[in-house]
Amino acid sequence: MVTATHEASHRLFQEHPEALTPVFEALGLPPPVKTDFHELSPDVTEIRPVERRAVTVLMFEPDMGEHFVLAVEAQTKKDPDKAKNWAYYVAYLRAKYDLPVLLVVVCRDRSTATWATGPFESTVGPWTSQVTRPFVLGPQTVPEITSAAVVAQQPALAALSAIVHSQNPRAAAILETVARGLVSLEPDTTKYWFEVVEVGLESTPTRKNWRQLMQNVVTHFPGHRTLFEEKYLEGKAEGKAEGEARGEAKGVLRVLEVRGLPLTDDVRQRIAGCTDLDRLNDWLDRSGTVERAEDLFTEQ
Repeated sequence: MVTATHEASHRLFQEHPEALTPVFEALGLPPPVKTDFHELSPDVTEIRPVERRAVTVLMFEPDMGEHFVLAVEAQTKKDPDKAKNWAYYVAYLRAKYDLPVLLVVVCRDRSTATWATGPFESTVGPWTSQVTRPFVLGPQTVPEITSAAVVAQQPALAALSAIVHSQNPRAAAILETVARGLVSLEPDTTKYWFEVVEVGLESTPTRKNWRQLMQNVVTHFPGHRTLFEEKYLEGKAEGKAEGEARGEAKGVLRVLEVRGLPLTDDVRQRIAGCTDLDRLNDWLDRSGTVERAEDLFTEQ
């Protein structure tokens, strides 16, 4: 099942592969540059017997150096069946693109991260036919962000750190640092990264803390009920209600005018300024029968 953490990882590495910096450092490679990557189809199904889909599949093609394929997965718990699928991903992508394949697994807790490192072996007796060893981005391999300046310089890595260390005893301090650094960016950029982190935190207790740090801005992840989305939808609903109220008020005034009833400035302002739809509907119903416009305000 695709979780919010999976989607956050998907968007993060698709759009900002520079978040893979810890992987490249561990491999002794220069820091990743976004232009060296392009996305491949995540569908690793042959014919149609069983659907298998890696979260993100990227081709790394630097001007100089080795080219290879990266398959990135998010894993929130131990799953022996997923380990079998990982062996399939690697073998299939290796055959399809005729390039080495690096499987990267993102984990939020230490026990899952330790399990995900494998090795996962296919053996018969003493003979091993295949071994899968993912590179795990987890609490042990992703640095804790302790500087707002680093966040401003590497927001993708900071977002990944906030997600990966969500169960860290120092999670609150890490989130506060990340939030402080993100706020220093352009408003739209801040909005985007705040939501990446919130979606990635999913149902963890840390998510509540993160929401308290967020600003009231528009959503980039529709459907996940982030704080941004809730406020956006509330504002949209309020705007719709205000629009309906203005329409009702105009209707009331129009009926009174057509009937030739005198309208003082006070009456016009009171009707035009009303935002209570139930009251406006009542006034509209009565506007065709009252003898004076002021009678609308008399309780029935």
